[in-house]
Amino acid sequence: MVAGGGSLLLVADHYPFGPAASSLANAFGVTMHGGFAEVPKAYRGRQDSGSIDFSRTNRLLADSPIANGRGASERITEVLSFTGQSLDAPGAIALLDLPPTAIEAVPPPPVFKDQPAGKSQGVALPYGRGRVVVLGEAGMLTAQVSEGQKFGMNIPGIDNRQFVLNTMHWLTGLF
Repeated sequence: MVAGGGSLLLVADHYPFGPAASSLANAFGVTMHGGFAEVPKAYRGRQDSGSIDFSRTNRLLADSPIANGRGASERITEVLSFTGQSLDAPGAIALLDLPPTAIEAVPPPPVFKDQPAGKSQGVALPYGRGRVVVLGEAGMLTAQVSEGQKFGMNIPGIDNRQFVLNTMHWLTGLF
C-alpha cells in the first residue's frame, strides 16, 4: 500500500512499545532500539534527562522539509520529546538527531543495560511512490497535564504542534 503511493506514520514509544512495532519498522529499513533514550543535559526546563530538546540552536533539529515547512510561518525551531526510544535508518531523512552522548537503557527487564543510543528519534523516508515517518517517542504528539504540569504539545514556547502538522503535510504530499 505505501509503495503504491500511500503514507504511514509509525509512532512507537519507549519499551515495551518499540519491540512490539520493530518488525513493521524493519520492513521500511528502520531499526528501533526499543529501550529508554536519554541525552544527559539536553533537556529544557525539566528535571529529567529523558526530556530531549531538539532545536536549531543545539543542532539536534535536523534541517529537513518537515522542519522547514512551506515557509516562514511553518518553520520549526524547537521540538521537545519525553524519553522514547532511539532509531537508526540509513538513507532516511533525519528529523530529530541524537548526539553521540545519547544513551539508551535497553531490555530485557528487570535489568536494563545502558548502551549508546541510535542516531535519531524521528526519520522520514520515501518508499516507492509513498512516504513513511517513524517516530520513537509518542508523548511529544500529545497534549497532557501531569501533576499540574503541562506535558507534550501544550508546553508553551515549543513547536511540537507545528511539527505534527508539518509531518502530516509531508506525508500527504502537500510539500
